[in-house]
Amino acid sequence: MVRHDNFDRFLKIRDGKYHYYRRVPQAVVNLDSRAPFVRQSLKTDDLAKARAKRDILEAADNEYWAAMLSGTEQKLAWANYNAARRRAEAMGFRYMPAGEVAGLSLEEILRRVQAISDPRTPVATEAAILGGVERPKVKVTDAFKIYCEEIAAIEIAGKSEEQKASWKKVKGYAVDAFNEVMGEDKPIEEITRDDAKKFHEHYKALIAPSQKGAKRMSVSLGNRRVGDMRILHGRYFEHINAEIPNPFEGLNFRQKFKKRRIPYPIEFVGDMLMRGASLAGLNDEARHIALVCIETGARPIEIRYLREERIKLHHQVPHILVEPSFDPDEPHEVKTVSSVRRIPLVGVALEAMKLHPDGFPRYRESGNALSQTVNKYLRENNLRPTGKETLYSFRHTFEDRMKEGRVDDELRKILMGHAIDREQYGSGGSLKLYREELLKIVYPFDRAIV
Repeated sequence: MVRHDNFDRFLKIRDGKYHYYRRVPQAVVNLDSRAPFVRQSLKTDDLAKARAKRDILEAADNEYWAAMLSGTEQKLAWANYNAARRRAEAMGFRYMPAGEVAGLSLEEILRRVQAISDPRTPVATEAAILGGVERPKVKVTDAFKIYCEEIAAIEIAGKSEEQKASWKKVKGYAVDAFNEVMGEDKPIEEITRDDAKKFHEHYKALIAPSQKGAKRMSVSLGNRRVGDMRILHGRYFEHINAEIPNPFEGLNFRQKFKKRRIPYPIEFVGDMLMRGASLAGLNDEARHIALVCIETGARPIEIRYLREERIKLHHQVPHILVEPSFDPDEPHEVKTVSSVRRIPLVGVALEAMKLHPDGFPRYRESGNALSQTVNKYLRENNLRPTGKETLYSFRHTFEDRMKEGRVDDELRKILMGHAIDREQYGSGGSLKLYREELLKIVYPFDRAIV
């Protein structure tokens, strides 16, 4: 960490130029070949420039010495490489591997050689300017760890713990599959175009299997796996400021038709689920979430994350708010910006939510448990007309019902949380209007089902 209590620390004047002059800490004096002192001409008589260069070198040495004390070979290798980049930067050069330096113009090579012509120039600085420090190789699994913990850290900061775990798990499928196809955990620097094509061919065989009757993978899933490796490779090398062609670029599968979720038939829900005891065997929270899904079209996760402040039961128009949480103790994201919305509570959804004014704590961080509980119950009780319906199908039925009820297309998008493909004006309409439209399609229900 750079100290700021002494603005001219580690600076000395020699022959009219500032030098970076610093004692190697006793703890690493036997490990640093520059000991007992680090000496580096900053090649400037301008104090402000000297301080700026000193800050870069100081930070590099701090990281380098900390890595020495960690005893981890990988950390030390990275610290050495990062220190070389910073030393080159302090001398006014962009760090480049030796092979790239050799490909520079003669004028640029001479400029670099001239910068280290002083025989007192430390060996470490010579290596930095001439590209003599090799970038450590990182295996794909380690690159993925860096991606999760450093590169994407800000992007996932607003997710709940459940959402973070799910995000990492899904992204990790591609890494696991790639290592399995390669037969090893390769250094990410050594992935070739042939490797990427082999991975692409692996998913091609799963999407269009040659064996008759074999189970087929969806095109979208194949694209996701290859795409996740493309993103990992690109973001990793962008992170370490290295320009390396992405071997996964352009490898995808064309998709003619996108698989759609099966909606419940509108009449089936009204005749079978809104009457009698068909859902009575579910625990209260699972049953009530299902009922709220039916009459709001909200995603199950949007209902699971509801809390008291987003459940407006005493408003003139009772409704729920679907929005992200910025509470550091209970953060969560919504799927898209357009997912942020207000949904009136009508019919069975209003009665169910009255019983849960603070939401559904049992399933707040247990989405898999909720879907497994509900879907297993629907399957075991023959409540799936085609055998393919799931809890999520109620959301698609809700949209079908709005279409049948001739609800305005734009209002349907608002209530579903879908993007509106035009410039938006005004507030989008009042809750009173939303409720009036939903009351046109509301299911009659037996109160005993709640």
